[in-house]
Amino acid sequence: MKTSKISGFYKLSKKERLGFVKNFADLTHEEIKTLNESTVDFGIVDRMIENAISVMPVPLGIAVNFLINGKDYLIPMAVEETSVIAAASNAAKIARVKGGFKTSSTTPVMIGQIQLIHKNPEEAKKQILGNKEKILKMADGCDPMLVKFGGGAKDINVCILDNRMVITHLLVDVRDAMGANAVNTMCETVAPFIEKITGGKVYLRIISNLAVHRLSRATAVFSKDIIGEDVVDGIIQAYLFAKSDPYRCATHNKGIMNGVDAVIIASGNDFRAVESGAHAYASLNGYSPLTKYEKNKNGDLVGSIELPTPVGLIGGATKVHPTAKICVKILGVKTGRELGEIIAAVGLAQNFAALKALASEGIQKGHMGLHARNIAIMASAKGERIDKIAEQMVKEKKIRIDRAKEIMKELE
Repeated sequence: MKTSKISGFYKLSKKERLGFVKNFADLTHEEIKTLNESTVDFGIVDRMIENAISVMPVPLGIAVNFLINGKDYLIPMAVEETSVIAAASNAAKIARVKGGFKTSSTTPVMIGQIQLIHKNPEEAKKQILGNKEKILKMADGCDPMLVKFGGGAKDINVCILDNRMVITHLLVDVRDAMGANAVNTMCETVAPFIEKITGGKVYLRIISNLAVHRLSRATAVFSKDIIGEDVVDGIIQAYLFAKSDPYRCATHNKGIMNGVDAVIIASGNDFRAVESGAHAYASLNGYSPLTKYEKNKNGDLVGSIELPTPVGLIGGATKVHPTAKICVKILGVKTGRELGEIIAAVGLAQNFAALKALASEGIQKGHMGLHARNIAIMASAKGERIDKIAEQMVKEKKIRIDRAKEIMKELE
């Protein structure tokens, strides 16, 4: 039976780690070779973006211990920041004790916006809503395959802004795609018709990244017997601090996105779209935390998260970038909704780990050990000396490049 529960994964060699992942995800020799070489054919890169000259590698790691809806997952995470993957793995290990993460999501509906300027906004709104079925049929004509698989244009809403602009929201079920291309094409297709029936002038016709109809949720219980009752109380106080103060909340939500973005990048999705949507969603009723914490009747900590997850498995880098394709295979996800739910679980795990550290030993204790290694490398240390220099700096609590160079000279 496959399990993501493993202790000391970080102690394994690269070959051993890849071997574990290979067995878990049934990767082929060629897929392991791709991960091992960490290179992408320039021909692929040159077709992904314009003016390409090279690639900018980002460390790719595996978060372990994740149990989501009773299923074990290994989570590929592409991130340059130290402690992120270790923190997520540790949080998942604690959550396993009480059954892991439970997740859910809404249908993958994205919003397309069509901006209309009209001298009589109320009349324009009436005309648009009166032609709703024609607009939906016209939009569906853009993507018969999407409609065939149960997606397509489902509804329209029309609102009049304070400045009297008439904004039509085209609601599109994009199935397992992120949806930008499909939604933008539909908006551009129906825009001339909206101009015709209203006599107004259409300007912008584009998707919104505030995907309020495409939400993913995750919950987990963290045992007080493991983390301690004082830490339970400390995490709740940290949450209440973020809930009441936007300066704290910005960092609170940034910690969530440390995990969220890392999975999105690894899977080849658009992390900028999710970032903008998540922070906008957090701001709908005053800037608020994306997570929530409370005690259950047993005194255990219950954490939950809700955020928009406009991610997919069709199109974009997900189907082009060879490493992204392998990451999706490691995840074992079959739908965009499943991927969104995993992302929510990782975001909750990341946030819990950060608050746990803040409520106990402080955020720097675990972080500084890894940071010290980076400083040692910056000081031109090689091989085993990296760990020796880092260990000495942490012991002295002097994690600086000048001290790293001094220790290196002492070792020499």
